[in-house]
Amino acid sequence: MAVEIGQKCTREMLVTEKNVVSSMSDTIKFDVLATPYLVALMEESCAFNIQPCLDAGYVSVGFHVDIYHTGATPIGMKVFVDSEVTEIDGRKVTFSVSARDENGDVGFGTHERFIVNLERFAKKQAEKA
Repeated sequence: MAVEIGQKCTREMLVTEKNVVSSMSDTIKFDVLATPYLVALMEESCAFNIQPCLDAGYVSVGFHVDIYHTGATPIGMKVFVDSEVTEIDGRKVTFSVSARDENGDVGFGTHERFIVNLERFAKKQAEKA
């Protein structure tokens, strides 16, 4: 199966004490979803979107994120991220991402991933260590 423009995926996450701004900062005490966790969920949605389409031994790695975090989501509420493949250029796949919670929109943007051979990627990383 090949990656196709228009294919979609949705992932969700419950906001807890572990993924809020307060857990990342000693000075900012907001108990709402921290932006890095929103970005991580967006990346996860994109990775899950295309992984079933990749040949054995291949994975995708993120290399560009451009998002807006437009709404605060409190502890106890779920966040949902939708990803859609919008462009394929060789091994580069571009996604549109949007996030919402139970009360409305909380973010949107684009994300890009490269499809790589896992063994070669791991070897290059081991050489750096």
